[in-house]
Amino acid sequence: MNETIAAISTAPGTGAVSMIRISGPDAFAIASSLSGQDFSNIPGYTIRHGDVRENGKIVDEVLYSFYRAPKSYTGENVVEISCHGGVYITRKVLSLVFGAGAKPARRGEFTERAYLNGKMDLSEAEGINDLINARDSVNAVSAVHSMKGSVKRILDPLVESLTQILAQIEVNIDYPEYEDVEQLRDEEILPKAEKWLEQINQLIDTAEKAVMIRSGIDTVILGRPNVGKSSLLNALLEEDKAIVTEVAGTTRDLVEGSVRVGNVTLNLIDTAGIHESSDRIEQMGIERSLKALKEADLVILVLDSSQGITEEDRKLMELVKDQEYIQVYNKADLNQIPGTVSISAKNHEIQPLIEEIEKRFAEGIAAAGSDTLNNERQIGLAIQAEEAMSAAISELKEGAEPDLVTIDLQKAWESLKEITGEAGRENFLDEIFSRFCLGK
Repeated sequence: MNETIAAISTAPGTGAVSMIRISGPDAFAIASSLSGQDFSNIPGYTIRHGDVRENGKIVDEVLYSFYRAPKSYTGENVVEISCHGGVYITRKVLSLVFGAGAKPARRGEFTERAYLNGKMDLSEAEGINDLINARDSVNAVSAVHSMKGSVKRILDPLVESLTQILAQIEVNIDYPEYEDVEQLRDEEILPKAEKWLEQINQLIDTAEKAVMIRSGIDTVILGRPNVGKSSLLNALLEEDKAIVTEVAGTTRDLVEGSVRVGNVTLNLIDTAGIHESSDRIEQMGIERSLKALKEADLVILVLDSSQGITEEDRKLMELVKDQEYIQVYNKADLNQIPGTVSISAKNHEIQPLIEEIEKRFAEGIAAAGSDTLNNERQIGLAIQAEEAMSAAISELKEGAEPDLVTIDLQKAWESLKEITGEAGRENFLDEIFSRFCLGK
């Protein structure tokens, strides 16, 4: 944190402008050294035109943008040099910045410093990376919400109610001589704990649905051989990625692709037809299909409307009965079956399937656009908090005294605070005892 760091902050390649960011105590001095101007007393939020020089010779004509600590992205003195784009000139300016005393920044180090300097919490920092990597409007909107502190806002009521329970227990334990301190009994704690558990379970459920929509629904296209699975994959991807022939068993391995359909992203897997086979290579493909099937969020079970439901189809229906699946009748151009999701993959007439997918995942689509937890790390910590509270509730129901469940309650508290990067026993005690003025 005592070193000044620098890196190129724009994408590599040829362009109109590149930007080099410098952050740390020597940022202004480095800019002064490069330009031949004295920037030591320049106010923040100032842009100055100047040059980058090497041994007195002009290397490039640039703009220097100055931000004084703590009112900068990192909370430190920051200079951003906007130079002409291009691989050579950008690298040349960066090398001169290093020559003037800056160290190469590690991946994510600017945002890490912003977090360590209190400019954002951990969930907000994750939101910045999510926005950079957003591949659609759903992910972009979610990332912006996270950057604006949405995760902390939804966690604060849970943290507050848990803190109140813990604070009262801690005071009862440490200051029993104070008669004006309310004694909290297990019959009073239990309803509060159960209500808290219900709230976090709802939060986890919503978050899991939202994360699945944001990351894409892992979707397996399943069916017996030659019902049109590969044709459906090609229709969804709008390209001929899978081989389509009249010969059964053409697909012998997994064929994958990702596509945006309607309001959802599908991570598609076209499987080998699951059926009895003596061909060893085809058997291996079927084994991989079964493995992909177990891990899928959605199964699209393709049936041949021109042939009706066969015994093999019934076996597949039994195989997926406990999973989220959509029964799709393909080859509607040959035979339309009323009241079913009927498509013609060969003719790319698949809108009924897209509408059914959006209907099935409507709750997740709504959750993805709302304020909720944003990734597996955050959800995992919320689950740890839920498990700790569940353990505390079980102990209370078995007759344990309130002070004996504080370890589990503290673990739940710390897990929630770790989501935003604020966990720690010292922080916990500070927050607890800052609420009381005992001994007055």
